Amino acid sequence: MDTIIKTASVKVMLSYDYSHFEASMSLENENGISINEIDSARKKCQRLADKAVEQYRIAKEKVQNRSNAKYDSERFENACQRIADKNECDRTIKEIAMFKQFRDEDWQSQFTYPYDYDDDENYNLH
Repeated sequence: MDTIIKTASVKVMLSYDYSHFEASMSLENENGISINEIDSARKKCQRLADKAVEQYRIAKEKVQNRSNAKYDSERFENACQRIADKNECDRTIKEIAMFKQFRDEDWQSQFTYPYDYDDDENYNLH
């Protein structure tokens, strides 16, 4: 007689960059749970933990970028001031585009680096 598995739990724990990520889930079915269903739950937990690590990596990068934002913003503004001091005919294509962005757009927004653990389309959690 085969044993019927009615409940199972899976847990995945990851360590990354001195941080720990954990995902767990329980399965229950009075009619039984197959090994394939348990394995599928394990894979879903792994994908959740992997997604957490990737989002953590992105968030950490954004924090670093935000800490450099004041310097990068000032550097951009200074470069645009030097471009403004040049004759228009002496500006490179890159300088023209940079100066146009400085004049016409909300150029400061490129130095804000927002991120709130947005869901990424790269992860298929099914």
